[in-house]
Amino acid sequence: MDNRRFVEPALASEYKISKIPYRESRHGGTADCCRAFSIFWELLGMKKKGTILVVDDENGVRESFNMVLKDDYNVLLAGTGQEAMNIFKKNSIDLILLDILLPDIDGIDLLEKLVETDPHSEIIMVTAVNEVQTAVQAIKLGAYEYVIKPFVVADALTVIRRALEKQSLVKEVTYLRNELGSYHPFEKMVGKNKKMRKIFELISTVARSDGTVLIQGESGTGKELAARAIHNLSYRKDQPFEVVNCAAIPATLMESKIFGHNRGAFTGASMTSIGKLELADGGTVFLDDINSLDVNMQAKLLRILQEKEFERLGSSKVIKIDVRFVAASNKDINDLISINKFREDLYYRLNVFPIRLPPLRERKDDIPLLLNHYLELNAGETGKPPKIFSEKAVKALTAYHWPGNVRELKNLVERLFTIAEGPIIDLDANAPYHLGKKKIKDMPLKKAVSIFERNYISEILERVDGNRTKAAKILGIHRNTLLAKTSDFGK
Repeated sequence: MDNRRFVEPALASEYKISKIPYRESRHGGTADCCRAFSIFWELLGMKKKGTILVVDDENGVRESFNMVLKDDYNVLLAGTGQEAMNIFKKNSIDLILLDILLPDIDGIDLLEKLVETDPHSEIIMVTAVNEVQTAVQAIKLGAYEYVIKPFVVADALTVIRRALEKQSLVKEVTYLRNELGSYHPFEKMVGKNKKMRKIFELISTVARSDGTVLIQGESGTGKELAARAIHNLSYRKDQPFEVVNCAAIPATLMESKIFGHNRGAFTGASMTSIGKLELADGGTVFLDDINSLDVNMQAKLLRILQEKEFERLGSSKVIKIDVRFVAASNKDINDLISINKFREDLYYRLNVFPIRLPPLRERKDDIPLLLNHYLELNAGETGKPPKIFSEKAVKALTAYHWPGNVRELKNLVERLFTIAEGPIIDLDANAPYHLGKKKIKDMPLKKAVSIFERNYISEILERVDGNRTKAAKILGIHRNTLLAKTSDFGK
């Protein structure tokens, strides 16, 4: 009976390999096995990535692995359990190929000692067919996987590759966690990018003052987080932080929400209501999307900023307040001033301390940090085991342009964390769409032209850092035409 296993016919044909046996016997076929290993190793295109410890009492097996792996890895060899432990304690080991049957110790007992010494090293058990149950037990105790002798070379290499990829990802996650600890100085704000560091420094400085702050940036860049950080770092941190969403509150209700009203002040006012300004007394009022505030309300807000007093609707009593104002806009206020949609005097009153948050595409080195941060948040909130992105997924997500900025990234991570079945999230298998590679859908020509125009103008604006005058010159249109078009984009 022929007990040999061969390289798959398709691959053998493609690489002109004759039948290359790996004998079931522990002492046979070493040279041929090495040749097959080398061909497949070249096929996988793996580069030197770490240190592998081969533990086996048969010298032929150890040398076989050594010849195959030495060009791509640092390979250490051990013939006994004691020798393996000595090497393991003195070296940083990424992967261990561990034979279950050793002369001085049971492989399972050695596995437990290795895991106890360093739980981060990956271990692959090498076993015979009649030892599979023992190998399954080993996985429960912390082994990554097992391979059965006699084995197909390609299968063994695949297991090794996956184990080392996991090891690499675990190291990356550990690094990112350390980075998060170093660059997480404000509430829920994550970043190590140079621009973000300057913003963190600016927030720290601004927080010590009591002047008004105007935060500008695209939607999803974290303007409210910045506002909360300013509040939390100020002497007002123990007082209220009240949010007024100017875009979400109808103009007819805005005065009532901000100033409050007395009973009977208007139809439907069945009871007295305290407004946001009173609720925030001693603390901070955050005016989100202030660019959406109508001009009449802008005039009333200007008076409050100057006088720090107001009257409830339906009352003549003047109420004094002690609040700090922080405002945010997802549009360039200067552009709105030029088309008479924002009061210039209010802008100057708000813009005592200007802060401009960069879009995510301008701080791409923060994307791996953010991905890991939101994965950990999801694991903590759901109680599910932690997950990590594959190296390929991280590269794809880093290359993506993120039009929705950090908010889009956060939502995508939550979705992928939920639908991914295994501990490693592979974008190809789990992404609900292909990032950055949108397919052209059937649509009217007018709509397609409109989409192209919008994308092209956005790209030009990004290239000139939002300077409308420069963008208009490049586009060959009047600045007012450009303002009108970008204003339509927000609708």
